[in-house]
Amino acid sequence: QVQLVQSGGGLVQSGDSLILSCAASGRTFSTYSMGWFRQASGQDREFVATISVSGVNTVYADSVKGRFTIFRRNANNTVYLQMNSLKPEDTAVYYCAAARSVTSADYYSTEVAYAYWGQGTQVTVSS
Repeated sequence: QVQLVQSGGGLVQSGDSLILSCAASGRTFSTYSMGWFRQASGQDREFVATISVSGVNTVYADSVKGRFTIFRRNANNTVYLQMNSLKPEDTAVYYCAAARSVTSADYYSTEVAYAYWGQGTQVTVSS
């Protein structure tokens, strides 16, 4: 069982930066691939980024590639999403999620792979 607690988020202006954090409970964090998803008002939840257990492999949605960076610190059971050059279309509730991995190189971009989810945090980007 993994519990995920998110922090960060808020209201920023277009072009600003923001970092989201997701802290996991338990001693098995290093066996989980981690991901970030987001859901804008009235839309389905969508994939943003994922990172493998080792942290070596990362994948991003095309819409955030080059602007967002996912990274993790296994020593403190935390995954982060650094968001730069934010745009109004990035406005959404952001969720972190954990997926049990077979190998340290695994990563997942689909929701069904993730068994545990954070509580969500609102990011609003004004133009």
